[in-house]
Amino acid sequence: MKFGETFTEYLHGEQERFLNKCSHLEYKRLKKVLKSCRICRALQDNSGSDQQDESNASPDFCQCDSCPLCDQIFFAELTREASDIAGCFSSRVRRLLHLHVSSGMQRYMWRLRHCFTDDQQVMIQEGRMLLDYVTMNAIAIRKILKKYDKIHGSVNGREFKTKLRAKHIELLQSPWLIELGAFYLNFNGSDGGEPGEFFRKFSCDLNDDQPAMTMSISDTLKYEYSLNCAVCLDTLFNPYALSCGHLFCKSCACSSASVLLFQGLKTASQGAKCPICRAVGVYNDAVQMTELDLLLKNRCKDYWKERLRSERAEMVKQSKEYWQSQAILTLGL
Repeated sequence: MKFGETFTEYLHGEQERFLNKCSHLEYKRLKKVLKSCRICRALQDNSGSDQQDESNASPDFCQCDSCPLCDQIFFAELTREASDIAGCFSSRVRRLLHLHVSSGMQRYMWRLRHCFTDDQQVMIQEGRMLLDYVTMNAIAIRKILKKYDKIHGSVNGREFKTKLRAKHIELLQSPWLIELGAFYLNFNGSDGGEPGEFFRKFSCDLNDDQPAMTMSISDTLKYEYSLNCAVCLDTLFNPYALSCGHLFCKSCACSSASVLLFQGLKTASQGAKCPICRAVGVYNDAVQMTELDLLLKNRCKDYWKERLRSERAEMVKQSKEYWQSQAILTLGL
């Protein structure tokens, strides 16, 4: 079965009700944009059949490096759709994980809404649909970009992936995907037992010098996410994701942004840069990775406790020095 048919079947399958509330890639429409490229077809006609026979090229293949018509319509549409999908995915994962750690009336209303079914199983099902959602759309983007490069004989598809990273909307590099993986691994290690075969998509190795989480989409397609902080070069502790998508320990991120621990990343200046990509204005919307922190806490208990003591001691020290300096300024000493 061709991927286009597989993707259509997915959109109209058992998850159709879930997908009606989410954006998705207009795969068929983008393929039509490529087929309706008049400039490339004109160049193809002018090239002559003799040249095609000599090169053994496909009839749909064009030798131009880029196409103004496709570049204007195709990439603009693809960027918009990828951004909508990334926004939908992050908001739904954020909501799911918030419910996971909620209690009291909010948890009661959640269970009431689902007729008092097992709320853990409902959340697991929601998480499974979210993972299917992001991986299917990511594969669709990958396929349509390969189609573009095949038609135009260019490398614009690969360049576009770089642009997606620069705009922080590459789906399979989202920190929310790491949070979703940590959410599953935390369930997997709970007293509820093995939640199902789906959880085997995620694995985590924290004993190596380079701790990492791995997500297996298929036997041949795997993604590995480093759990090392690029500042202290140690396993992440109290991890935060900057809006550019890079992960750091909270203390390391605060140090990079030149703010104190007790002040938090929200107080960072707009000019503060990410230590990795040097993007500015990425600290104010930083998000605490609560599920990832819980995973590290459960699997690296001694390390986590030691880092907690160290961070608390540093926070007390910074607070004491800060208020002493404020007192000196106030009294004019």
